[in-house]
Amino acid sequence: MVYLDYSATTPVLPEVLDSYNKVTEEYFGNPNSMHTLGVKSHELMMSASKQISELFGIKESEFIYTSGATEANNMALIGTALTYRRYGNRIVISKMEHPSIYGIAKHLEKLGFVIDYVDVTEEGVIDFEDLKRKVTKDTILVSICAVNSETGVRQPLKTVRQVIRKNNENCILHSDMTQAIGKVNMNITDVDLASMSGHKIYGPKGIGLLYKNKNLVLTPILFGSEEGVLNPGTPPLPLIVAFSKALRLALKDLSKKEEQVRKYNEMIITHLRKYPDIKINTSKYCIPHILNISLMDIKPETFIHALESDEVYVSSNTACSHGKRSESVMNMYNDLKRSETTIRISLSYMTLPSEVNDFLNSFDKNYEKLKNLK
Repeated sequence: MVYLDYSATTPVLPEVLDSYNKVTEEYFGNPNSMHTLGVKSHELMMSASKQISELFGIKESEFIYTSGATEANNMALIGTALTYRRYGNRIVISKMEHPSIYGIAKHLEKLGFVIDYVDVTEEGVIDFEDLKRKVTKDTILVSICAVNSETGVRQPLKTVRQVIRKNNENCILHSDMTQAIGKVNMNITDVDLASMSGHKIYGPKGIGLLYKNKNLVLTPILFGSEEGVLNPGTPPLPLIVAFSKALRLALKDLSKKEEQVRKYNEMIITHLRKYPDIKINTSKYCIPHILNISLMDIKPETFIHALESDEVYVSSNTACSHGKRSESVMNMYNDLKRSETTIRISLSYMTLPSEVNDFLNSFDKNYEKLKNLK
């Protein structure tokens, strides 16, 4: 099997799974309980939280555990909008976001907020002139992902923040960092709010977190027994400990891992350039882990299933887009056909050279076959 869909989800590392199983068996007490078993579980949770805070250089009170990045995005955008609406009703979102952000934006429009969508350049980065125009005194929040999930374009968040602050020093910056954490070096304190998921960094599904600057107040969107708590309920201790372990392993030797992935990326691009009808949707701002191409004359789903017959697994764009056109590619190139025929190849430091070769062999065989049928 050749798995090249790491941007959709990653396998759970054996040592992470061991942590999950051990905690499930030995720390089954509710961390909120006052008895010995509960205290024991609470202490373990605090230890895991301390490790995460040290990895990111933030306070333990500055992040909230969530079920993943989608829940974190909801908490961030809706919670911010409801708290700060007295200062304005405008929110700026980039045209390179994950579908979950657009779903939240539609909900906020129903609540009376105005959503401004900022343009991107042909290279996929934020058009700063357009950002300057759209951040006004009534803009309370800007949401721009760190790395685009379809093309791998990385946004210069420090510059984004500087531009925002020049126009409106009170404007809050959120970033969905799901595709960036564990792949490239990131400083989450470059933003005010940051979302991430455990299953993108070789951890289990169902756990993530929201970083929240200590100076921000968010209106809760979930309600339970404790008033004002952003995520009420029983903490999922096995998931929290496994997430902490996965995060620690993901951030280890990050530059070395990135360089390894870059070699695979360049190897694939060099190979695919021999096909004149294939468009490579990349720029100098793309991280090497995500490689997007357009087949132009072949339907993505047809090609994906052809590769699957060789046990080679890639995707069309994001796992949440269900085969729709790539909006990110459309916004970069303004080419409908190019956006409707995309294939996303997502790589990992766990990818083997032999797997890249097997992928390319399968690609050549199936591309020529389908091209001839066409």
